[in-house]
Amino acid sequence: MRALATAALDLLFPAVCPVCAARLGAGRRDPLCGACWTGIVRLTPPWCARCGVPAPAAALDCVACAGRDLGFDYARTASVYAGPVREAVHALKFGGRRSLARPLGDLLREQCALPGGDPPDALVPVPLGRARERERGFNQAALLAERLGDRAGIRVRPRWLVRLRATAPQSDLSAAERRANVDEAFVAAPAVAGRHVVVVDDVLTTGATAEACARALRRAGARRIGVLGVARVL
Repeated sequence: MRALATAALDLLFPAVCPVCAARLGAGRRDPLCGACWTGIVRLTPPWCARCGVPAPAAALDCVACAGRDLGFDYARTASVYAGPVREAVHALKFGGRRSLARPLGDLLREQCALPGGDPPDALVPVPLGRARERERGFNQAALLAERLGDRAGIRVRPRWLVRLRATAPQSDLSAAERRANVDEAFVAAPAVAGRHVVVVDDVLTTGATAEACARALRRAGARRIGVLGVARVL
């Protein structure tokens, strides 16, 4: 019935993809068209067991994270930040296309298998600054976490991590400046103590924001910390 209803609506009001403006058709993952959905470059193993960067073979340390205190125990990203997924993330964040959180959240669920044997207690979205969230009208990380949580049966706890101060946009900064920009910018709630918590974000570049969030959770006593991102800049 749902498929028939969707087909009837498409006849009356032809739906178009918010990324490429093509009419939606076979293989669609609403609101993405089939071509954009299949055009996303997925990340698959092998990857570094700690930071999740693609590696020749799975290992606990790779060139990207060897000798570094990342704050988190593991990280996974679903795709390469390029092509359709980059455009979809931009349309979500800056174009207000909230419906894109559905396929992007599904991408997280399908590509980012969590370590077995120790299921997460909660998903925690990376918090936005108050002014930025008020201007945007939503937090894209929270929308992604809600979709993933709904699909995976994991609670979303947005109040378990709070941004203490506004920070400059990370996209304008170097790697060192990114880390300084978000250093001690977050604080975690006492409720995280002893729990396995997964931080959810849209894009991982240097990992500076994820590391700052993880350190705040660790200071509050989190037992295990993971990071999930829709896309990674390689």
